[in-house]
Amino acid sequence: MNSKKELWILLASFVLPIAFGTAFFYLSPTFFTQHTVNYGEFVNPIITTTKQDITFIDTQSGLQGLWTLTYTTKKCDNICIKVLQDMRTVRILMNEDMRRIQNLLLITNKAKTQQVDILVGYASEVFNRQLNQFPENSLFLIDPLGNMMLRYNSKNLDIKRVIKDLKRLFKYSRIG
Repeated sequence: MNSKKELWILLASFVLPIAFGTAFFYLSPTFFTQHTVNYGEFVNPIITTTKQDITFIDTQSGLQGLWTLTYTTKKCDNICIKVLQDMRTVRILMNEDMRRIQNLLLITNKAKTQQVDILVGYASEVFNRQLNQFPENSLFLIDPLGNMMLRYNSKNLDIKRVIKDLKRLFKYSRIG
């Protein structure tokens, strides 16, 4: 009689946590996405870039292998210049990890630009349609595999928060 009671207690100690966890996950699905520690907004659904999506001015360049801070715009105006300076500052403040980051100015139309000290690329039509779901002049973080991960609002960009996100990613990332 005592062994049946012990069996039920042992069985309940394994089954109940799984049952409660599963019920909590399905009854409150937004709980896990609202309480994240990142400051950027997750790009959902994930956008994966390919070689055909971005045409670089410098033909030797590419996204593979490095984390890329990407600023998307139609033309480079005063806001663009400020964001590009912020991107350079972020890269410099990453200290020893600055070699893991590159900055990209992604022009979404075929306008010419005169930025010589930064990587410049043009978005393809297909990629441009995918970017249209986000606000204009957004700052994106692209991982070394070409996946767009985080989006930041460039109008009120907080450099410290971008650096915190990057440091956290670099701490746990084995790529790039």
